[in-house]
Formats: sequence, C-alpha cells, structure tokens
Amino acid sequence: MALAVLLPAVLVLSGCSSNGDGEGGDPEEGPHVGATILEPADATSGVPTALEIHFDTEHATEATVELADLDGNPIEGEPTESGTSWLPQSQLEYQTTYVATLTAVGDDGQNSITTSTFTTMAEPSQTIRVFSFLGADSEVGVGMPLRIEFKDDADQGWDIPEAARAEIERRITVRTDPPQAGGWHWVRGSELHYRPMEFWEPGTQISYRAAAGGLPLGDDYYLRNDLNLNLTVGRSVIMEVDDATREMTVKVDGEVERTIPVSLGRDDYPSSSGTFVIMEKESETVFDTLETMGEEDGYVVDIEYAMRLTYQGEYIHATVRSGEELGNENVTHGCINMSEDNAEWLFDLTNSWGDPVIVTGTSQTAEPGDGWTDWNLDWEEIQRGSALYSEG
Repeated sequence: MALAVLLPAVLVLSGCSSNGDGEGGDPEEGPHVGATILEPADATSGVPTALEIHFDTEHATEATVELADLDGNPIEGEPTESGTSWLPQSQLEYQTTYVATLTAVGDDGQNSITTSTFTTMAEPSQTIRVFSFLGADSEVGVGMPLRIEFKDDADQGWDIPEAARAEIERRITVRTDPPQAGGWHWVRGSELHYRPMEFWEPGTQISYRAAAGGLPLGDDYYLRNDLNLNLTVGRSVIMEVDDATREMTVKVDGEVERTIPVSLGRDDYPSSSGTFVIMEKESETVFDTLETMGEEDGYVVDIEYAMRLTYQGEYIHATVRSGEELGNENVTHGCINMSEDNAEWLFDLTNSWGDPVIVTGTSQTAEPGDGWTDWNLDWEEIQRGSALYSEG
C-alpha cells in the first residue's frame, strides 16, 4: 500500500523526472511539478537493507512512494514524520534489486513520476542483534520503560558507537493509544530506554518499531534485525513503601487496596530509596549469597513470591523469619519482606513487569542503572539522555 505525503510547502530542486501530461511546459500554465529521489540514487549497489528513501519535490501538494522487487512484488512502507523520506515496514532482503517510484502531484492534478533502481548489500559477517526480552502482545505495568538491547553473538551487551546512536533513534517509531508524550534515553551504550513523561495510562496500547536491520555502525559492523513489538498497559498497581512506618501502601487504579507491614534492610545493608519497577517474578527461588557476601553474612535460603527490583538483588518477597519483625524492625539484607499471605496476594495482583515501587526514607538512594531506574530521572535528564538532544 502506498501512502501519500501531504506537502504544504516544498523546495525547488532539479532532477530527472517526467510530467504526467507528457508535454513541454508553457510559462503561462504556471510551474510544473517535479519529483526527485535523492537516496538511493539510480543504479546504486551495496545499499544497506535498513533502507530509507529520501526524496524531494517541487510545486507539489502530495507525494507517494512505492517500492517493489523486480518481480513486481510490492514492499509495504510508510512516510516518516519529516514528510521527505519513506521507510519499508520490514528489513529488505540482501543482494536483491528493487525499484522505487516517486509520484508528486500538484494542486491542479498534474503529476511527475521518477524511479530509482538499486541493489542491496551482501549479507555482512559482523552483526549486532536488536533485542527485547518481551514477547509479542505482553501486558506490562504503568511504569514499564520500553527497552531495546544490543547484543553480540555471545549474547553479551555491545556498546553502540556514539556516532551511530542518533541514527538508531531516528529509525524508531513509537505509537500509543491514547497518545502520551515520551522520549528515548541511553541507559548505557548497549541499552536504550523509552519512558513516558508520566506513568502510562492504564489500558494504553503501545506499538514500537526499530527499523534497524542492516544499519551500518562503523568498522564493518551492522545491526542484524528490525524489532517490532505490541504491548498493552494493564491496570495501575503502585506500591509505596515508607521506611519510617515500615508499611507498604498498595494502590490499585488510584485507590488504596491494602496496607502491609514490612521489614526493610538493616543498618549495614539498607534498602534503596527511589522509584523502581518490578523486573521479574518467581513464585519459588533460592537466594545464594555465599559467594558475594562471604560465609559470615551470606546464606542459602528458599524464597517464596520473589519480585525483583534491582540487578544487585533487592526484592520484595515473603519473610523467612517468624514475622514478628514486620512493621517493627528492619532486619533484612536490603529486601522488602512481608508475611507469606501478603506476599502471595501481592504476587498475584501485580503485573509480570513494570509496576512501580516507590521507596522513601532509607539511608541509601537508588544507584542509576541498577534495575530499570528511569523514574529516578527528571524529564530534563531523560531528554538529555537522547542522542538527538543536541539537534533540538
């Protein structure tokens, strides 16, 4: 399907094109419509499969781009927000010849058509995977950041060169229903997050696409694949933990559902204050800290209803003690403990990922990047974290 781009204002640019009426121009008839494909130029080879067709028109009110292979099979795509380029809906095939057709239409119905025939590159030997752990149509909490990771063949994070980051961001489209403002920021060189300005509205439908497969990164490295995901935001479940009262207040869609006595980290292992989101849930697991904490403080213990908040190991989970400490004393190694009944209830209530947990009053603040800590940044910091920030 070809989508037309409305052009309220156009630039004058010469180029190889033909007018729809097939006749020479008459000065009294007014200016003729012109159409030019800027990239890829006709007869170009070695074109990256992360194709973006750039075009320009003159004296046109509308422009349409169509793309097909040599057998005439159409390639679906759509215009970018700029109105002067077009992206396929999926990565192109390697070593394949395509024909792009640009049709520009003037306000008098006159049109101009131009084409560009090009061939894509050979499959590269060094590629970086564009990855999200979320499955298709996942349901997430109101605090869930959209996450894109970049990984090498060993499944390790691979730092994107700074010079390539802006182009990656340009290739990502986020659509939400209802619309909500948000922005991308680089958590680290191998990880890019998108966060809305405020928590997602419950029920929001989110779709995002990284048109990245075949994008050059430099030094003969390329991104391997596109990424397309559709998500749904579930009901609002927000947990507020106050160290002063040793209580967790659980709010569902803005209403207090339950107040839970808790125990937080003791003085030498304080819990972190800040806004976290649930990263994963396990109904049963084993905590083994002997290697990281040593024999004196380390332990191996069975844990029920574990909800992870940080990479370093802060969780919400059922207490393994008598329960007398809950609401009265902080005795944990940094986790938030509650009774087994309350932990089971909370485990069943929460989404698998993305429900916010807001902790206040402890002696330690959240470490940036230890978990999905996007909500500990203000909106200005989110914007500055984008590679496009300097471009306005």
